[in-house]
Amino acid sequence: MQTHLAPQFKGTPEGDAAEAILRKCVHCGFCTATCPTYQLLGDELDGPRGRIYLMKQVLEGVTPTRSTQLHLDRCLTCRNCESTCPSGVQYGQLVEIVRPMVDDVVERPTRERAVRWALKEGLTSPLFAPAMQLGQALRPLVPAALKNKVPARPGARAHHWPTRTHPRKVLMLMGCVQPAMMPNINSATARVLDAAGIQTVVADEAGCCGAIRTHLNDTEGGLADMRRNIDAWWPLISGGPGSLEGVEAIVMNASGCGVTVKEYGHALARDPAYAEKAARISALTRDLSELLPVLVPALKNKVRLRQGPMKLAFHPPCTLQHGQQLRGGVETHLRALGFDIDVAPSESHLCCGSAGTYSVLQPELAYQLRDRKLANLAPLEAQAIVSANIGCIQHLQTGTATPVRHWVEVLDDALA
Repeated sequence: MQTHLAPQFKGTPEGDAAEAILRKCVHCGFCTATCPTYQLLGDELDGPRGRIYLMKQVLEGVTPTRSTQLHLDRCLTCRNCESTCPSGVQYGQLVEIVRPMVDDVVERPTRERAVRWALKEGLTSPLFAPAMQLGQALRPLVPAALKNKVPARPGARAHHWPTRTHPRKVLMLMGCVQPAMMPNINSATARVLDAAGIQTVVADEAGCCGAIRTHLNDTEGGLADMRRNIDAWWPLISGGPGSLEGVEAIVMNASGCGVTVKEYGHALARDPAYAEKAARISALTRDLSELLPVLVPALKNKVRLRQGPMKLAFHPPCTLQHGQQLRGGVETHLRALGFDIDVAPSESHLCCGSAGTYSVLQPELAYQLRDRKLANLAPLEAQAIVSANIGCIQHLQTGTATPVRHWVEVLDDALA
């Protein structure tokens, strides 16, 4: 796609990066067929190709409007279009470059600004945990819309952490909302790894991966979160005094965090103080499912499915299958451990509508996508739905009585 950057963008790192991405687009439209919002709305401007035209106009100097902002807001950044695109257009990077440019020109309504501020500051705040505990205590009394964002109080096992040490070690990011909302995902991860002879180590100073602020167009805030995490992990992996022997990987059990941390090297490539460290962190980062080839042989004789193979329906998050390009690993390896697991017979590639804070900011579209996803999973008649990202798990659970869990929790139960 031929592009003529406006003078204010020409020669800037953001402008040059955006132009390189735009030039790969050949207008083929394959992306529209797999775009969740285009499937719902049928509007070219609510599909990747149409949004690319809007972003091209912004970069060429056309003043963006509130309409431009709304069409970009409706994008889930699921990156399904990247999996479909035959030309390798890096749409996710493009939209993260242009959205802040639009926000610089188009002022949002006061209520919208307040909600977005509350999300980026509240979800990453130390006060989130006590607020969540209060919400869980009052859960029967709160309105349905708020109850959908507050999972039930976890059981005591959710806080049981293994105490053994092992020569083999991994670092793990606890996340910003996960320890308060669904702590059992982290502890189950540590227990499963412990059963395989791998010790889980946590750097307490690490927090939000940076995705929340980045996706809410606070680019500098997102980069600050990334630098803080690098500072927390670096002493443990640098080889200097205080480093841990045997650290094999930095493990992510939330695929949304995983795709973000794997892109630290790209995000901080122009930061001379952090570029090299960020690239090393990204190279060490693994989604938990990428450890399954190691875990399966170590756990095969320890899994006990007391009532026979459990029928599981797997929802692969967009951040796993499109963002990280990891497909089939969870299903293949859980089957090897005796589980009966399948993906939806149709539309397994489509987003469930969670998409980080999207379900709060765009609830109407988010719930349509949730219901569509659950309808496609229903033919599997599963005893449980499993996924690999806390946002997807909580979002899907609001629309079904079938338990929705992280796959590592189900594996942990079979080892208990």
